[in-house]
Amino acid sequence: SMGTNDVPGSLYIDCSAFLDLQVILMLTKLFDFNLNSVTESSLWRSTDYGATYQKLNDKVGAKTILSYLYVSPNNKRKIMLLTDPEVESSLLISSDEGATYQKYRLNFYILSLLFHPEQEDWILAYSHDQKLYSSVEFGRRWQVVHERVRSGYSEALYVTCKLQNCTDANKGKPFPGYIDPNSLVVQDEYVFVQVSTAGRPIYYVSAKRDVFTPMKLPKYTLPKNLHVISTDENRVVAAVQEWNQNETYNLYVSDTSGVYYTLALENVVSSMGPEGNVMVDLYEVAGIKGMFLANRKTDNQVKTYITYNRGRDWRLLQAPGKDLRANSIHCELPYCSLHLHLHVSANPYTSGNIASRESAPGIIVASGSIGSELTTSNCQRVYHLGCRNTWRQIFNEEYAVLYLDQGGALVAIRHTPLPIRHLWLSFDEGRQWNKYSFTSSPLFVDGVLGEPGEETLIMTIFGHVSHRSEWQLVKIDFRSIFNRRCTEADYQTWHLHNQGEPCLMGVKRIYRKLKPTSRCVMGKTYSVSMTSGPCECTEADFECDYGYERRTNGKCTPAFWFHPSSMSRSCTMGMTFLNSTGYRKVVSNNCTAGVSMEYTARRQQCPIQAPRGLHLVTSEGTLTATLGTNVTFLVFLEEGDGARTSITLDFGDGHAVTYSNVSSIEDGIKHIYKTVGIYRVTATGENSLGSETTMLYLHVTCQLEYIHLSAPFVAVRNKEVNLTAVLWPSQVGTVTYIWWIGNNTEPVITLEGSVSCTFPREGISTVTVQVSVGNSILQDRKSIAVHEYFRSHLLAFSSNLDDHNPDVAEWRLDVSRVIRNSLIQATGVREDQLLVTVLPGLPTAAEFFLLPDKQLTEGKPDKSSVHLDQLSEVLLGALNQNLVQFTLRPGVQVTVYAAHLSAAPLVDTSENHSGSAMLMLLSVVVVGLAVFVIYKFKSPANPTEAPSSSQRDLVHSLEILDTEFNSRPIGEYPLLLTLTFGLHFNLLFLHCLCHSIEHCFMRLILCSFFVSQR
Repeated sequence: SMGTNDVPGSLYIDCSAFLDLQVILMLTKLFDFNLNSVTESSLWRSTDYGATYQKLNDKVGAKTILSYLYVSPNNKRKIMLLTDPEVESSLLISSDEGATYQKYRLNFYILSLLFHPEQEDWILAYSHDQKLYSSVEFGRRWQVVHERVRSGYSEALYVTCKLQNCTDANKGKPFPGYIDPNSLVVQDEYVFVQVSTAGRPIYYVSAKRDVFTPMKLPKYTLPKNLHVISTDENRVVAAVQEWNQNETYNLYVSDTSGVYYTLALENVVSSMGPEGNVMVDLYEVAGIKGMFLANRKTDNQVKTYITYNRGRDWRLLQAPGKDLRANSIHCELPYCSLHLHLHVSANPYTSGNIASRESAPGIIVASGSIGSELTTSNCQRVYHLGCRNTWRQIFNEEYAVLYLDQGGALVAIRHTPLPIRHLWLSFDEGRQWNKYSFTSSPLFVDGVLGEPGEETLIMTIFGHVSHRSEWQLVKIDFRSIFNRRCTEADYQTWHLHNQGEPCLMGVKRIYRKLKPTSRCVMGKTYSVSMTSGPCECTEADFECDYGYERRTNGKCTPAFWFHPSSMSRSCTMGMTFLNSTGYRKVVSNNCTAGVSMEYTARRQQCPIQAPRGLHLVTSEGTLTATLGTNVTFLVFLEEGDGARTSITLDFGDGHAVTYSNVSSIEDGIKHIYKTVGIYRVTATGENSLGSETTMLYLHVTCQLEYIHLSAPFVAVRNKEVNLTAVLWPSQVGTVTYIWWIGNNTEPVITLEGSVSCTFPREGISTVTVQVSVGNSILQDRKSIAVHEYFRSHLLAFSSNLDDHNPDVAEWRLDVSRVIRNSLIQATGVREDQLLVTVLPGLPTAAEFFLLPDKQLTEGKPDKSSVHLDQLSEVLLGALNQNLVQFTLRPGVQVTVYAAHLSAAPLVDTSENHSGSAMLMLLSVVVVGLAVFVIYKFKSPANPTEAPSSSQRDLVHSLEILDTEFNSRPIGEYPLLLTLTFGLHFNLLFLHCLCHSIEHCFMRLILCSFFVSQR
């Protein structure tokens, strides 16, 4: 035994390794609950079956804290130790069964290791910074294989490369597109990936690293989740949670390709594991190929079923005939049967609810109950007796049962929270048990180190005498009980059968097993011996083929959704195909002759038929594409001679291609769209017997870079306001606009970029627009000041301000605040009566808004007019005298000017206007424009000032960005003219505002004259 001092923490075995029959390595850690971390570790080594241990801390570093112990699966002499990455990043390597170590520093932290199943020096390491490293020298040197190997992202790629030469140029992508994160599964000869399209997962499989093919489950399975259970014997067993299941899964089995699946068992129970993983109640029995146990839920009762032929047939378990006291148990099928718990322990030092071993075929030890369903109370230990294929009860309470000497002996230790000092030993597969004491003082058992006890008669129990005592390791050596090794006379034959049927999986299997009366040691040299004899094929050796279902009479008939002729879709005239009979032989079934010819698929000539079942999809499985990138279209033909069926693909943008046959486009058809839009893509398949057409509508979009919400800075209460979302680039594809206006709790959703609205209350209202394009959503927000009356006037600036204008929203907000403060300082106007906004574009322009004093003008429009006129005169006077200035930065003094126009009149919300006045206004507009045109043509032309085409385009774009100028409030005779001209890549905004008919005429002439002067 060994132990540690009494410390405020918990000492536990983190991992142990049996290197051969004598050498044992053990890593222990001391966890400090106060610090919530491991503060000490110890490495122990035994060379005498665990009788004594040597502490090796001085050989790995006295202060080194070890985190993990690894043993090469191909050479147990090679050991690797990892240090705690919070202290240091190193690994220690031993090549002499842990006797000596060499330390190697790492420049990355190892999160996990993966050893090659055959090459003992090949290792993969995953680091904390999401990089994959490889070593071909058992960790002595590492190279980066790939970066950004991570999970949790919406898209991932499956990448492969040769370990010896893994460069970017040599990396392959066996799956052409993106896959769902955490969906890659590599098991034996199969690789699985998942791709979700429109919220529905599509599963792909590659057998023997060949091309990926969609897994074919029955048509209306519609899986929500899929777990690969087994891939041995060239067959896939998958647990599928279908659309109408929540707590159960259906079991499906495949053909050798892993593509076509048929139902094996419905409603298998599942539970959630300790780490959030799904645990399906399916157990594969070790030592006997094709035998599975499953817990199935029927009529809200959980029952245990067994199969001997890989899920082709299932039946309930016959309960034992007698209990431990030899009393008869009355349990008749199907109303009563034996039910087992099928959870395997994740802890290597404790046993689970069920156990079996390759070295002991036919012996299954499990806990369970007898009755109409599985219960958690009154658990009993039972095991499968090999010689009679019947179940026998061995304990009334929970026991951990371990296999020793290749199953020649069984050891049972009671599962209890109380201390114990006895164990039980059986030499006849559990028929009789002998009681042994393994310690003088009762011990709280924490676990059992059973390996290599499976091959020897030595085991180690670890635990503690009390909850605060030192650790105890107890070595138990049963060799002294035996005085000889087993001979041939000690063995007997055992015929595996299923309720008397000796032919299982097409053969008769006969095993060599130890006689119950033999008390001898089999030893490590013993190997399981099995002979087999062939059986003639019967209907029981065949399961239903893909698309077929087994009826109550046992016959396989096509499902309602399946067309048997579709299985010849890849046929070419002059070739042959396998025409299914509705049956297929169970994978790895070795029966011969018999009904084989009747049930085996028949090879036939490919029929001549018109194309049917034409499918057109994109390689990504989506209906969207990005402008300027390759879009790969895939065309599939379910029925028809693919070699003689031409395919024409019209991309919908004026381009089309034609291929002579389907096989020439297996890798897809690529096309690049140069304009955003929605395109109708059409595929047509045609041969001498007919044609078929299919289509899809592809949305081609480009990345939306930013948006701008164009809205007035100030609006009149209850007056309609135009809001416009301007996009860059302007054409991005299908766009959805979501408008959040004021305090409305529900948005307004439109397909147009403009909406109109009114604001019923005075104050600050916020407008937010969200623009959705593809998978991206951008938004912009503006605050609008809503008032009953206001005056406004445009502002201009000294030209030096343009040199410092980056034309971004944040700059305009900051400068607006500076201008407002300068106006207040120069005129004494109150802060709550003045608003200033700098407008987008160049030259820099701004506008100020004067608001009436609510206390003086509440409900008095006349006073509002007089009050605003007085304030306007004050501000315009200060501006005209160059009294409004501000310092943008040291050495940059900016002067603010009025735009030489009178301020806007008092706004009247009345709807009553004179019809004759409006007619006269239109006449004045025509006359004013005529005057302007005549004057303009009189002006000397300056070719250097003529705006270029690009200048005109820029002016047009900036006009769109500033549509708020087109929604300015107007006066008694509502006339607002915005004259916009492009001058040297600049914009000049002038507002002609008038009080009366005569005033409008004079103002229009002045506006025209002013523009001509500019």
